[in-house]
Amino acid sequence: MIREEPGALTPFDNRAEWLNTEPLTEADLLGHVVLVDFWTYSCINWLRTLPYVRAWSEKYKAQGLVTIGVHSPEFPFEHDVDNVRRATHDTMVEYPVVIDSNFAIWRAFDNHYWPALYLIDAHGHLRHDQFGEGEYEASERMIQQLLTEAGATGVGHDLVAVDASGAEAAADWGSLGSPETYVGYDRASNFTAPGGAALDRHHVYEIPERLRPNHWALAGDWTVLAQSVVLSTANGLIAYAFHARDLNLVMGPGEQDRPVRFNLRIDGQEPGAGHGVDVDEHGRGTITAPRMYQLVRQTGPVADRTCEIEFLDAGAETFVFTFG
Repeated sequence: MIREEPGALTPFDNRAEWLNTEPLTEADLLGHVVLVDFWTYSCINWLRTLPYVRAWSEKYKAQGLVTIGVHSPEFPFEHDVDNVRRATHDTMVEYPVVIDSNFAIWRAFDNHYWPALYLIDAHGHLRHDQFGEGEYEASERMIQQLLTEAGATGVGHDLVAVDASGAEAAADWGSLGSPETYVGYDRASNFTAPGGAALDRHHVYEIPERLRPNHWALAGDWTVLAQSVVLSTANGLIAYAFHARDLNLVMGPGEQDRPVRFNLRIDGQEPGAGHGVDVDEHGRGTITAPRMYQLVRQTGPVADRTCEIEFLDAGAETFVFTFG
């Protein structure tokens, strides 16, 4: 996509808070090739693109590339700048980040996606966009082209080599059979409970004997809210029947802001080698902050499985299941 008139950098002339840098304005950015990366820190799709954005920022900074992460939050806890600051540190984002909690920059770009990547040339023209994961070679080739057009030397034609691990590793698309599933009633799907969900109030739920594929259920005393479900008392459980290599769950410790311990089982067994980075081989983990937790990474054949997460402490808040 090419806009004939400059102006793609004007959204940065605002009073937003910045991390990793002093505030950057259009005047600061003109003359540079600018990579704009819209993100929200609990998004698995963004996390899997991050190794490339991080690598491009490091590789091409000396040639004049300026990378800006625009943090536009999805969930309420992502409006907290301290949470964003912690996530920026934990994910090793060292390039400039602008806090876009009022979505002013998002709207100026007419953006609709996490993640979304935009490339702006040295004259302030928007020259390229990429929504979601993938097309990494095309994006890097455009970075190289725009830097060369701007007069940079030593850009080269080699592409970055990314060896991502943990939550940043690419999804196993060939075996992925479960969709992103929100649990708050505004966007919830495939919830299994007799009589459905009791909205905005305490209710005691039971796990059915069998969950249909890509359905989820609760056990214990939970409150179903618009964007999340919150455990009212200890020893509540959430279960999902999934088909994927990875299972992730965005969770937080809730308003109490105290660690919440949990145990995870796959088909009633400890996960062993199939545990994610946020649990051990016995399935033990702790919610310490609101973020995405990788709970399962299967090492063997991917098949239909049921994952159960039992929270040993009250207050656990869950938002969305994602898979990879």
